[in-house]
Amino acid sequence: MTQITDQPARSVSGAATAGTAKDSAESVAEPSAGAAPGEAARTARSRDAFFDNAKYLAIVLVAVAHAWEPLRSDSRAVSALYIVVYAFHMPAFIIISGYFSRSFDFRPDRVRRLITGIAVPYIVFEVAYSLFHRWTDNDPDMPVSLLDPWYLTWFLLALFVWRMSAPLWRVVRWPVPTALLIAALATTSPEIGDDLDLQRLLQFLPFFVLGLRLRPEHFQLVRRRAVRIAAVPVFAGTVVFAYWAVTRMNMAWFFHRASAQELGAPWWAGVLMTFALFGCALVLTACFFALVPGRRLWFTALGAGTLCGYLLHGFLAQSAGTWGWYDHGWLYGPAGAVFVSLVAAVAVTLLCTKPFQRIFRFALEPEMAWAFKKEPPRREPPNREPLKQEPEKREPAKS
Repeated sequence: MTQITDQPARSVSGAATAGTAKDSAESVAEPSAGAAPGEAARTARSRDAFFDNAKYLAIVLVAVAHAWEPLRSDSRAVSALYIVVYAFHMPAFIIISGYFSRSFDFRPDRVRRLITGIAVPYIVFEVAYSLFHRWTDNDPDMPVSLLDPWYLTWFLLALFVWRMSAPLWRVVRWPVPTALLIAALATTSPEIGDDLDLQRLLQFLPFFVLGLRLRPEHFQLVRRRAVRIAAVPVFAGTVVFAYWAVTRMNMAWFFHRASAQELGAPWWAGVLMTFALFGCALVLTACFFALVPGRRLWFTALGAGTLCGYLLHGFLAQSAGTWGWYDHGWLYGPAGAVFVSLVAAVAVTLLCTKPFQRIFRFALEPEMAWAFKKEPPRREPPNREPLKQEPEKREPAKS
């Protein structure tokens, strides 16, 4: 089986990509680094612990999967776990992103947050990763292009486009089937090319649209005790199946960044795989959500910093292969895989903490008041007291 990593064409080394999403400010407010302690505490209390826990656990899986990348060729077990993680961790992030984009419209304050919270970080980190690659790989001629997302930044560009399209999906009669049809057509269209990483943008689109359609009761449904109990054997069975499939299946299907023809398969295989992987991802994502705790834990507060952890841990993942961090033979055994997993989990946990959020706030949450027109104060509708209904006067009965 040909090994294909989840890397853009101009990438030479490093790990596979994955992503996370920053919640829209309309639904879950992120406390700013400079907020007053009382204000930050009130904001933290208003957040849903379940979603913060889900985001933190998902970003840990992202970092661990990146750390496994160099170990896959020497371990079938690691490759099987890698497949399982890639089958659901991106869909889980994207579903959460869609869920928190339900109220997005083109109101000026929401467009402003879209620019400062997604577009600006994309530009900053696309340039930063390109320059970092020039340095680590001694490739001074590598172009810096905002039209060709490199490494982790593709997700920010995709999220920007998806969120801009949110109002459209609210008026479509069958949004999820329509998005699935678009994704299936994308897998049969090799001429789409690499610009804007459109293959991934279109192939992952159904998960975002599904998130737009979800309601709180849907998450409560998968968090029932029966689903939680069933999730364990489902994951165990998936690992066994993935172990069998390692040598029989092209892992690049899980990256969603190429057409069927580019993977050496007929066009109709792309249509079948679109629906098969969508169904598989939904089952595993539901099992993942079922196992996520809903109460506040020591790592709950880190859920607010997953965008920071996601974008920064990529520099460590890119450095690992370049600087020979995997040149020790013992890392390729079972104990080494466990050690690498723990190091990756600890590293991304630290990158999600408040100090890193404050340091990189200039790139992740810039104010940029100078770039926007001042918004006129909103006028609250006048409070109108309900009209008092006069009691009906009855005429005295005539005798």
